[in-house]
Amino acid sequence: MALLKGIRVLETATVIAAPFCATMLADFGADVIKIEMPGGGDPFRRLGPYHKGRAMRWAALGRNKRCVTLDLRKEVGKEMFLRLAAQSDVLIENFRTGTMDKWGLDRETLLAANPKLVITRLTGYGQTGPNAGKAGFGTPATAYSGMTYLTGFKDRPPVSPSFSLTDYVSGLFALSGVMMALYNRDAKQGKPDEIDVSLYEGIFRMLEVPVMDLDKNGVLRERTPRLSGTSSPGGTYETQDGKWVVLVCSTDKTWEYLANAMGRADLLTDPLYENMAARLRNDASLDALVRAWVGSMGYDELQAIVDAAGVPTNLVNSMADIFADPHYAARENILDVPHPEFGSIKMPGIVPRFVHNPGAVKWSGPELGQHNAEVYGELLGLDAARLVELKEQGVI
Repeated sequence: MALLKGIRVLETATVIAAPFCATMLADFGADVIKIEMPGGGDPFRRLGPYHKGRAMRWAALGRNKRCVTLDLRKEVGKEMFLRLAAQSDVLIENFRTGTMDKWGLDRETLLAANPKLVITRLTGYGQTGPNAGKAGFGTPATAYSGMTYLTGFKDRPPVSPSFSLTDYVSGLFALSGVMMALYNRDAKQGKPDEIDVSLYEGIFRMLEVPVMDLDKNGVLRERTPRLSGTSSPGGTYETQDGKWVVLVCSTDKTWEYLANAMGRADLLTDPLYENMAARLRNDASLDALVRAWVGSMGYDELQAIVDAAGVPTNLVNSMADIFADPHYAARENILDVPHPEFGSIKMPGIVPRFVHNPGAVKWSGPELGQHNAEVYGELLGLDAARLVELKEQGVI
């Protein structure tokens, strides 16, 4: 049985972070009803890249959801939404702070319709604070989090992630919040909670080292292209045949493995490198030794040596490398999902893996309003004639 069967989620959200949270819930059996504005729907449906003029990413972010159209700004739309909320467990929304309140869908109104509703809000900067009303998007939020300042080379401009990292991370934090709130409500008979997630805070939560270094040591960490000041040796190294690998020794034991793999057991007793503090002080000279060793052999030879020795090392995978990787295949990390226009489309698989109750992709992202008749008939008892009226009125 699907782990979340019986949980119904209303998603009134667009683009990435909040919809990703809902997608994860849908992957494990929650009945996610995605509510979109009539006419255009979620702008994510139109974001690139494209195949034959059609946006591809929606197939993955919209998977497993039932999609309906509804204008929450209209009185009839608001009434229909509250009737849906009365039959749901979770609401996920990402309008700018205060928007739903302006539409008459404030906390009190929602809880009056359903006192057990878990309300989940994802915004750029949260529901409180001076920036609460500011427009929030992932890349600017990444800069605000402090991550962009730390990423790149010191003599070049700061670098933003090449994909929507902040959105996906905040979506995962929202997911954990939803599950904790449901556990508290259902297993502990606690009060249904309201979850407030911002885009920047998920990334900031991971920046413990820069926070503590500035607080206690007065050290303002600057841009660096690799782990810096926490472990040594470690970094990105080029092999003799032009492959790039990442190697890191975060413990004394893994450093011992590497020194032995290099045939340099003498380094283990060298005062320059005998413990982590010493290695950090002499990181430049140790990095040069490792760089020369890695560059002295081809990738296949290197990987065989480090794997046998237990040194944490991996090829810097391109997506083409990943498509050909037998481990990715064995873990079903890439799924080939049927698609009405593309025939099929590959997308990331289900994470996490459960032994007894695995998740599943039942369908790719649906068409706008594809489930109007199904959802409104099943949950609100509306017949075809009423649906035609609502469509003509611009409500659905």
